[in-house]
Amino acid sequence: MLDAASAVDTSAAVETADVVIVGTGFSGLCMAIRQKQEGCDDFVILDEAHEVGGTWRDNHYPGCACDIPSHLYSLSFAPKHDWSRMYPSQPEIFAYMRDVADRFGLREKIRFGARVESAAWDDARSVWTVRASDGRRFEARVLACGMGGLHVPLIPAFPGSESFAGPHFHSADWNHGIDLAGKRVAVIGTGASAIQFVPEIARIAGQLHVFQRTPPWIIPRPDYAFSDRQLARLKNPLYRRLFRAWIYALQEIRAPAFLGNKSLAAAGQKMAKHHLARQVKSPRLRQALMPDYVMGCKRVLISNDYYATFGRPNVELITQGIAEIRPNAIVTQDGRVRDVDVIIYGTGFHTTDSLSSLDITGRNGLALRDAFANGMHAHWGITVPGFPNLFLMMGPNTGLGHNSMVVMIEAQVRYSMSVLRQMRARGWRAACVRADVEAAFNTKLQKRLSRTVWQTGGCRSWYQDANGRNTTLWPGFTLEYVWRTLRARIKEYQEVT
Repeated sequence: MLDAASAVDTSAAVETADVVIVGTGFSGLCMAIRQKQEGCDDFVILDEAHEVGGTWRDNHYPGCACDIPSHLYSLSFAPKHDWSRMYPSQPEIFAYMRDVADRFGLREKIRFGARVESAAWDDARSVWTVRASDGRRFEARVLACGMGGLHVPLIPAFPGSESFAGPHFHSADWNHGIDLAGKRVAVIGTGASAIQFVPEIARIAGQLHVFQRTPPWIIPRPDYAFSDRQLARLKNPLYRRLFRAWIYALQEIRAPAFLGNKSLAAAGQKMAKHHLARQVKSPRLRQALMPDYVMGCKRVLISNDYYATFGRPNVELITQGIAEIRPNAIVTQDGRVRDVDVIIYGTGFHTTDSLSSLDITGRNGLALRDAFANGMHAHWGITVPGFPNLFLMMGPNTGLGHNSMVVMIEAQVRYSMSVLRQMRARGWRAACVRADVEAAFNTKLQKRLSRTVWQTGGCRSWYQDANGRNTTLWPGFTLEYVWRTLRARIKEYQEVT
């Protein structure tokens, strides 16, 4: 407990910097490191929590791991030679991110416990004023948002859900204080998080009811622990770079399956069907777990033990929709009542409107939510007309279905630094992407997206907004995105005075 003398006065003077970075996930850390490497030390990083890590700090459910190999799911300029496995677990990624913050001396720049409440551009002074929920204020010429798209949990509103008397929580807010041993547990949702924690809790729950709305396509997870011999080789920087390049190439060649190559998509679907048939012997259960849309239309998942879990006597797959939640039970649309002690929501996140919910105001009082009224959009997913010196990391249409987001993040930071560098060379204090340039970019982008499996595969997904427009994914190879964003074309921007 702080005494009166040591308490922090959050209403004190405004803290100023040239750059304010929001978030300490991969995006925020990468942006901060690149600022330092270019000699720009006048920046602060804001984070709502009290440790770095972003989504890998916040998601700590049982079995939490990444579906991208470890040596590719790390910053290219901050390698870790001693990853324990091909696919890293949450604790190992979290430890890596804390190490990166320490290695590059970022902690003194971080203002923890600073949840951004609003950000507004001051037309007269050409600065951003950022307000934190605890009353702290920050002013900066540049605002870089690195909050990502998977940070606001989505919990569907089922009739009576507020009446449930037992413990209930979202997978992104896992309650480790609840002992699930012997309990009757209901899991709602069968997405990327659920297929990781369902096998873990099935081992201890008395009864596990898994409520599935749409089955995902699942392929095997080629995971293994690195041997001592492999770890010794990975200490060699050249070998490590080649290993990373090899992994990158293997991930990258999957892109055509999502972009319209039917033969490659069919091969992936055949692999997934074989995986299902090998692990699930019951024809009835296999049918219930078989997707009715083209593979890739929704996120493709990887797991070696999810399907096998449904062979356990204490696990039930339920495909009937939920009609009602009662204080101690869930009722499905066929009228069946199942008594449950705990409900766990594996229902994903708000994605296509995650940025629209931010209280960000640009030039002439333009709110970001109004600019995104018909769907999120940004030039290369990074800059938005009417919002000077605002750079979005992991912004609209920069998500991936086949490769590492860290590759995209590094490209976005590189592009942002290129804009700032060229602004300095011209003596510009502030600049905006031109509206006509951004509009033309997004028109072409949506045309390309219309031919992808995400729009033609026969499903609705979290990649799409309420209008059915894909505002989430990049419709191409990451190599193309990296190449096209190597250097910003400053003629696509205009000075703001």
